[in-house]
Amino acid sequence: MIRMEIVIDQHYKGYNPVQFGSESCNPGHFFGPSVRTHWLLHYVVYGFGTFVRDGVSRAVKPGDIFVIPPYEETYYEADVKNPWRYIWIGFTTEEDVPPPLKNAIIHCPEAGSLFEDMLRCGKLENGRSAFLCAKIWELFSILLEEGGTSADYVEKALSYMNAEYINDITVRQIAESLGLNRSYFSELFSRQMGVSPQKYLINLRLERAAELLTVYGESPATAGLSVGYPDIYHFSKIFKKHFGLSPRNYQQMYRRSRG
Repeated sequence: MIRMEIVIDQHYKGYNPVQFGSESCNPGHFFGPSVRTHWLLHYVVYGFGTFVRDGVSRAVKPGDIFVIPPYEETYYEADVKNPWRYIWIGFTTEEDVPPPLKNAIIHCPEAGSLFEDMLRCGKLENGRSAFLCAKIWELFSILLEEGGTSADYVEKALSYMNAEYINDITVRQIAESLGLNRSYFSELFSRQMGVSPQKYLINLRLERAAELLTVYGESPATAGLSVGYPDIYHFSKIFKKHFGLSPRNYQQMYRRSRG
């Protein structure tokens, strides 16, 4: 069930609400890939789903806010077994947004009551936009007070992996770069992403290798070396385990499919 409240654009300075609503999604319900022209924040009340931004897929759970910036392609999909219910608020601004909104996902269960309180706007006529504007500022105060969250660490880890996967980096090195011990970092990452950092790093390397083999026509040796696997035999073994084909056969299958 979807509930959408009409919000008249009052062109407020600062942060100006333009849409608001809530939805209890059906299993597997998805939206996108799409691009918005304004900021959009979804707070997950219950259930689970997946959010894709910057080409990175992230697991979303209750208490998370997934952040959609303007003019960035995103995609989100409800879990097929335990689909989510979320409440969203959309706004425009010419101001810099608070630093937490730079993250794709913010875990902030403290904001739940605030989003639920936003539902009261449906009872208002003339004051609806002003009410939601006040709630946006209140939300920002909560996010700023919370400061750094586990999502901050995960976002930094993802950036680190995407920048350094070509090198022989380890999960321990990633954790140390964040000032965390390995086991605590692995727990944070796995809870946020639904996969261990080691598995994510392997998948990232192999997906990049597959792209080099197919789109760019690189040899298996060059592809392996370019994603952090200088040993061609080890690379071929782990690639076949992931894709079910050796790098060479995978490349040949791609070429045949392209005619």
